Amino acid sequence: MMSKLKHGQLFFVVFAILLFLSPIVAFGRIGVGVGTGKIQVDKPLKAGGIYSLPALPVLNTGDEYSEYGVSVEYHEGVSQIRPQREWFRFEPQSFSLDPGQVQLVKVTITLPAKIQPGDYFAYLEGHPIKKSVSGQTSIGVAAAAKLYFTIAPSNIIQGIYYRFISLYDRYHPWDTIILTVIFIAIASRFIGKRFKFKVARR
Repeated sequence: MMSKLKHGQLFFVVFAILLFLSPIVAFGRIGVGVGTGKIQVDKPLKAGGIYSLPALPVLNTGDEYSEYGVSVEYHEGVSQIRPQREWFRFEPQSFSLDPGQVQLVKVTITLPAKIQPGDYFAYLEGHPIKKSVSGQTSIGVAAAAKLYFTIAPSNIIQGIYYRFISLYDRYHPWDTIILTVIFIAIASRFIGKRFKFKVARR
């Protein structure tokens, strides 16, 4: 009986010493949330168009500082068409958040001039990006908003036209300034040639 007691006490003492000497490790909880569950574009989008979608709020719901990213994801078994990932641009693409902090991510979609009309669906996903020991990124939990939109029927000519209109609306008045400079340069060159021609005739 005493032998068993001594062995038990010895085990407890060794365990206490190891626990005391071991470094104390605190495991934080990494979490993410999005401020909206659904983004529905009511009006049909046009091929070739460039559109600004509603911003996606990404929230750090965990209790530690973490780096986050945004991406387009899909699920199997949906009837809608999948939009291509390269159509989307997120600003910022990646960012860091303290616990409880929110980042509004701007979402822009650029549609090709030639595209299949119909109903489209995808997930706009926010996720924490964890660095592994090797330095590679690994994605853990995620939260996503459902994105629904429709592409109106059109031909390639209409797609090119709507791309031009979208670029004009987005970069105006810089495009007007550039066109004005080009026009002045061409006009100056033309007038210069005419002036030299008249001088030569004299």
